[in-house]
Amino acid sequence: MARILIQYALPLLAPLAIYLGWMWIVRHRSKSRGDELPSVERKAIFWSIVAGFVLMFAGLITVALTSGVEPGSGEYQSPRLEDGKIVPPTFK
Repeated sequence: MARILIQYALPLLAPLAIYLGWMWIVRHRSKSRGDELPSVERKAIFWSIVAGFVLMFAGLITVALTSGVEPGSGEYQSPRLEDGKIVPPTFK
């Protein structure tokens, strides 16, 4: 579950959360000064979502290229029954 949050949800939602948080602060300051409230723009929301997808794909590519072992370097041992217990699958 944590891997899903770190690799997918966090990079995807972080730019949108940063933009909306920044707009909340700017609107709060404008309201306290009595200025006109700036509007939340659809174009900015769209680009923050695009930035989130770029960050998510960059993170996934980085993890794929920098972790794990070489393809085909291990031998797969399927699950089996030993002494009445199921032994989970492994790579050797």
